[in-house]
Amino acid sequence: MQDHAGTHTEAGCCRHNGPGEALARAEAMCRARDLQFTRLRRDVLAVVASQARPLGAYDIAERLSGSGKRVAAVSVYRALDFLTENGLVHRIASRNAFVSCGHTHTDGAGLVFLICRNCGSIDETTSPEIEDQLGRTLAKVGFKPSSRILEVEGECGACLGKPAAG
Repeated sequence: MQDHAGTHTEAGCCRHNGPGEALARAEAMCRARDLQFTRLRRDVLAVVASQARPLGAYDIAERLSGSGKRVAAVSVYRALDFLTENGLVHRIASRNAFVSCGHTHTDGAGLVFLICRNCGSIDETTSPEIEDQLGRTLAKVGFKPSSRILEVEGECGACLGKPAAG
């Protein structure tokens, strides 16, 4: 696994930082940008950051709903929109699910998500080589992307190393 600098790491994806670090980063970012970090936004981020796998809005709503308290999925989607716009979570389009991010990305940063179809893990990295080539290709055809996120599906190193069940 690689981190954002392209170096090998044990944990890999930034979502492994956990809810404490994700919440502290979010609070600092909201203070610096004079944004409201509401209770629901905080709770949604805490749930997403506490999971090793991406979660959908309905899963998050279910986890936040308790005895006598039901959290609507539409409210969770609004919180996720805020968190995504501010780089605190990433949407995995192919899964319609979300993972937390503890890294600060520049606007337009090209992210590469490595999605294991066996275990469901998702690792995040960047690739200057892919980003450079994609930038040249987009410029050549006169296309301006609103995001530069690449999702690659396959098998992670852990699953490749497992002996076949038999």
